[in-house]
Amino acid sequence: MARQFGSMGRPIAMKLSEILGIEFYDRDIVDQAAEKLNLPVSIVDENEETAKELKNNYSRMQFPLGRQKSTEVQDKIFEAQKNIINFMAEKESCIIVGRCGDFILSEMENTMHIYIYAPYNIRLQHCTDELGLSVDEGKRMIKKVDEAREAYHLQYAGFKPDDYNHKDLMINSSLLGVDGTAEYLATLIKKKFCL
Repeated sequence: MARQFGSMGRPIAMKLSEILGIEFYDRDIVDQAAEKLNLPVSIVDENEETAKELKNNYSRMQFPLGRQKSTEVQDKIFEAQKNIINFMAEKESCIIVGRCGDFILSEMENTMHIYIYAPYNIRLQHCTDELGLSVDEGKRMIKKVDEAREAYHLQYAGFKPDDYNHKDLMINSSLLGVDGTAEYLATLIKKKFCL
């Protein structure tokens, strides 16, 4: 599942995980990759810190693999993540949030690639209401995180995260909200996979 910042993609994935009774993986994929590479999680977190003027947990979303001067460390982390994602997907049914999962699992059968988006004004409202950011902070975060996710996806997958050619479903989360979107997706997934 790929998502725009502020579209509530992560809470939707969490709710979907609960409804389907399967695991969902997001930030923990990076943590496992850091462990596999013998990098302290604190170093990865430190490298992922961005927008120093924003003092919140969401600022690290701008650089999923950190801000290394060279891409060597980022490439190693991506490779480790790729191996972890493949292992998780082969081991059990699960939800992978972000991390180029659509690209990494593109050849795997029995997958569904979903993109969660929402209108800009709704995303900004989520930033202020759900994340406690000011309007200006929300605007900066939407811009920075969207740009970073797009650049990351282009670098490692070769296409943008919202490229419909690589998605089975793209859904505007503002139509049904977090619970409604998760329930809709659960119904669709159950139907597709005859669950």
